[in-house]
Amino acid sequence: MTPKERFIAALERRPIAGRVPHFELVFFLTMEAFGKVHPSHRSYSQWTQMEEKERELHRRDMAEAYLLTAERFEHDAIFIHPNPDSVEETIRLIDIIRARAGDRYFIMRHGDATFSIPGGDTMMDFAYRLVDEPEKVKAEAEAMVQRALVDAEQYRAHGGLDGFALCADYCFNTGPFLSPNQFGEFVAPYLAKLVAGYRDLGFYVIKHTDGNIMPILDQLVQANPHALHSLDPQGGVDIAEVKRRYGDRVCLIGNVNCGLLDTGTEAEVVESARYALKHGMPGGGYIFSTSNCVYTGMRLARYELMLDVWRREGNYR
Repeated sequence: MTPKERFIAALERRPIAGRVPHFELVFFLTMEAFGKVHPSHRSYSQWTQMEEKERELHRRDMAEAYLLTAERFEHDAIFIHPNPDSVEETIRLIDIIRARAGDRYFIMRHGDATFSIPGGDTMMDFAYRLVDEPEKVKAEAEAMVQRALVDAEQYRAHGGLDGFALCADYCFNTGPFLSPNQFGEFVAPYLAKLVAGYRDLGFYVIKHTDGNIMPILDQLVQANPHALHSLDPQGGVDIAEVKRRYGDRVCLIGNVNCGLLDTGTEAEVVESARYALKHGMPGGGYIFSTSNCVYTGMRLARYELMLDVWRREGNYR
C-alpha cells in the first residue's frame, strides 16, 4: 500500500498491516530540518513584489519543503498551507506536488467554515450577538458554509486534492467556548452541513479542535467527519475513553502530548506516545500524531524521540 492508501484505510477504519499511519497537521521545524523557511512563515509583501518566474520558484520551494518533510518523517499525508492562500495557488501547489510524487501522498488543505473561538478583541461582541441577533449569526454561518463548498467544487473539478482539515478551534482546556446548547444552535448544524457537502463531492474530512471537547464530543461525531484530531490530553481528553465510545464510528488522530514534547522529560514523552498507540491502535481507525502540531520552538529531537516509539511499537501484526 502507498502512504495515501494506508491513510485512507485508517480514515475508513479498515484493518491494515504494518505500521500505524502518521502525519502532522503542521511541521514547522523546516528550517532546523532542511534549512528552509516554512511556507506559512513567508512574507506576503515579498510575494506582491515578485515576478512570475520568482513566484514559480517560490511555489516549487514550498512543495519541496512539504515533500522533504513527508519523506524524512514518514508522513502518509501532506497538509498544504498555500501562501498566498487562494484557490488558484492551492491548485498550482497541488499540481507541483503531484508532478513530483504522483499519487503517493494524501493531500489536504484547511477547509473549515464554522465559527471558532473569537479573538480577544471580538469575543465580547460575538457573545452579545448570539443573544441580540441570533438569526443574523446563523445566516452568516450558512453563508460561510456555502462559500466553502463553492471553492470545494473547483478543487473537485481540477482534481488532486483528497480532503480537508477543518481547523476551527472550539474549546479551551477547561471546555468549549460555547455551551453545548449554544454549540448545537450556532455551530453543529453548519459543521454537519459542511461535512456532508464535502463528502458528497468525494472528499475526506478531518475535524480538528484543541482543548476539552468532551462536553461536545457527541455533537462532533454526529457531524460525521471521517476523523477527529487532536484529542488533546492537555484538555483532559483521554483517547481510551473516546475510542471506547466512538472508535467504531470515527477515526482518531493524535493524543501525543505536545506540552510534554516541549517541557516534559524524555520518559514522559515516551509514555505519552506509548499510551496513544496502546489505546488508539486496537481495531484500526487510528492515525498517530501529536496533540496539535510540531510547532516553532519545539526541539526536533523530541519529535524524533516520539517517532522512535512509533517505529518500535506502532506496528500491526
